[in-house]
Amino acid sequence: MSIEAEAIQREKTFSLADVPAWLWLGIGVYALLLIRGAALLNDSDTYWQIAVGQWILDHQALPRVDIYSFTKAGEPWTSSSWLAQVLYAVSYNLAGWTGPVVLAASSIAATFALFTHILGRRIPAGYAVAVAIAALVLSMGHFLARPHVLVLPIMLAWAYGLMSASERGEAPSPWLLPLLALWANLHGGFVFGLVLVGAFALDALWNAEHARRRSVTLRWAAFGVGALVACCATPYGWGSILAARKILDLGELLHLIYEWMPADFSKFGAFEMAILVLIAGALSGGVKLTPPRIALVLGLLHMALSHVRNVEIFALLLPIVVLAPVASQFALRPAWSARAGAPMSVVAAVIALLGGWTWLLAANTTFAPPQNHSPAAAVDALMAHHPKRVLNDLPFGGYLIWRQIPVFIDGRAELYGEAFEMAYYRAMQLKDVNELLNILKTWQIDAVLLTPFTPAVSLLDHTAGWRRVYADGNAVLHVRTAGTP
Repeated sequence: MSIEAEAIQREKTFSLADVPAWLWLGIGVYALLLIRGAALLNDSDTYWQIAVGQWILDHQALPRVDIYSFTKAGEPWTSSSWLAQVLYAVSYNLAGWTGPVVLAASSIAATFALFTHILGRRIPAGYAVAVAIAALVLSMGHFLARPHVLVLPIMLAWAYGLMSASERGEAPSPWLLPLLALWANLHGGFVFGLVLVGAFALDALWNAEHARRRSVTLRWAAFGVGALVACCATPYGWGSILAARKILDLGELLHLIYEWMPADFSKFGAFEMAILVLIAGALSGGVKLTPPRIALVLGLLHMALSHVRNVEIFALLLPIVVLAPVASQFALRPAWSARAGAPMSVVAAVIALLGGWTWLLAANTTFAPPQNHSPAAAVDALMAHHPKRVLNDLPFGGYLIWRQIPVFIDGRAELYGEAFEMAYYRAMQLKDVNELLNILKTWQIDAVLLTPFTPAVSLLDHTAGWRRVYADGNAVLHVRTAGTP
C-alpha cells in the first residue's frame, strides 16, 4: 500500500489514539461545564442579556436608548454586546436554557483547546496540559453564560497573532483585524485588544534589527490604525468605544460590584497560590524576559489584582507572553508542529459523539437560573397588586426585565452611573435612611421587592404606609398602603 493510501486509510479510521491532547482537554472542559451547567446560569444579568437579544431579533434594530427602566427611560444607551446577546437569544429559542449553557460551554472549551494547542507548539504536551488546567482552575469563578465568555477564544487568537508577529520583528497580518471587529460586536472588552497592539508593538521593536526598526514602526502604526477602524466596525460606530469607556468611569462604584472588586487575599486561594508558585519558579529558574515582556507581565498582574474579573485574562495570556522565552531558555521541545491538527474524521466523530451526549444530557436534565435570581412567586404576588413603579433589589433587575416589568435598577451600571448607584446602595444598606425615604417619595414607588437580607427590608416592616404582603427565602415584597401619599 502506498504512503498516500495509508494516509487516506488513517483518515477514514477513527481511533481514540488519534485524538490529540489539546482536543482531549477541550472535550473534558466541555463535559465538565455541561455537567455543571446550572453554574453557568448563576448570574441575574443572563436574563436581560437574552431579553435584549430577543428585542433585537423582534425589531430588526439595535436599542439606542433605555427601554427597560423607569428611572433612565429614554436616555442614551449602547448595547455593546449586541451580537452576543443575539446569539444567546437564538440559542434560548432553540433549546430553552440548555441553549445558552451549551453555547457558553462550547466557547470556553474551544478556548482551552486552542490554549493547549498554542502551548504545545513550544513546550511538551504534559507541561501544556498542566498549565491549561491551572488556568482553568483560576478562571472557573467567572465562567457564566454572558457575552464575555464568547470572546475568550477570540482574545486568545488575537494575542497569539500579535505575539507571533512581534517575535518575528514584523507587523501582524491584516487578516487579524476581522477578529478584533468580531470582538467589538460581541463584548465591550475589545478595548483591551487595542492595548495589546501597543504592548506587542514595543516588543516587536525590541526584537527587530536596528536597521529595520523604522520600517517596523510604520507598519505597526498602520496596523494600529487598522485596529482602531476595526473597533468601529459595529452598528454603533465610534459609539462602541465611548460606551466601553463608560465602565471605567464608574469610580467608587467599581468597588461594590463583585467582578470589579480588587483581589482579596484575606483567605488563601488559587490565585494567591498561582502568584507564589510563579514567583518561586522565576527565582529558582532564573527566568529572563525582555523589558517589553516584563512590562506585559506586570500589566497583566496589575489588571488581575485590580479587578477579579481579569484573573482569567491573566491566566490565559501570561503563559502566552512568557512561552517563547521560557521554552528557549530551558530548551523545551514542542509537543507538536505549528500545523499539527486532528484528522477531519476524528473531529467529525468527536463532534457527533459530543452532540449525541449533549442531547442525551439535556433530555434528562433541566437547566434554569437559580431561584435567588428568579423570584417567580414574589413577582406573581407583585403583579397581583398592579404596581406602577417597583423599587427592586439589584439581583432582581434581570428577572423583572425578563417578566417585562420596568425596573428601578439592573446590571447595566454604565447606564445608571456612579452617582445614581451609590445613592441607591446607601439607601438599601440603610447607610442613609433619608436617601431611602427620598427615593420612595421622589420616584412615587408603590411596591418594593428586595432580598430578605437587604437592611431596607427591616425598615419598611416598621414604616407607616407600607405593608409586607409576601415573603419567602428569596424575596420580600412590600406594597404601599392604600391612601398613603
